[in-house]
Amino acid sequence: MQVRHILQTKTQKGILTIKPEDTISNAAGILSEKRIGALIVSNNGKSVDGILSERDIVREIGKNGVGCMSDCVSKYMTKTVVACGPNDKVILLMSKMSEGRFRHMPVVDNGELIGVVSIGDVVKARIESIEQENAALTDMIHGNV
Repeated sequence: MQVRHILQTKTQKGILTIKPEDTISNAAGILSEKRIGALIVSNNGKSVDGILSERDIVREIGKNGVGCMSDCVSKYMTKTVVACGPNDKVILLMSKMSEGRFRHMPVVDNGELIGVVSIGDVVKARIESIEQENAALTDMIHGNV
């Protein structure tokens, strides 16, 4: 299975981004309202300039308190972002996310942001794939092919 298949099954369409100069407070509000764990930071909605996760915000609040809420997103975002492409295999994606210990990954095609996948999206897709394989094997065993 490829990443493009995950993007096709996602219920939330569109890509939520935030500008580097927006505030952490604004970012936290979007994360809360949309019930998501990360935002892609982008000046134009097409490039990936960084990523800001709930973890990034909580880590900073834990270190320095709520004063960071008025700071710019660019101050706390992860600037070096690992991305994947639509043709990447999901198994490779699982490996990258596990090794990097991150839960969200932008999907980039020809240098342009086309989606975001979460570890939950990946797990759901993998479970569905295993269930389909199981059903096919069961049908073969029972001669229903």
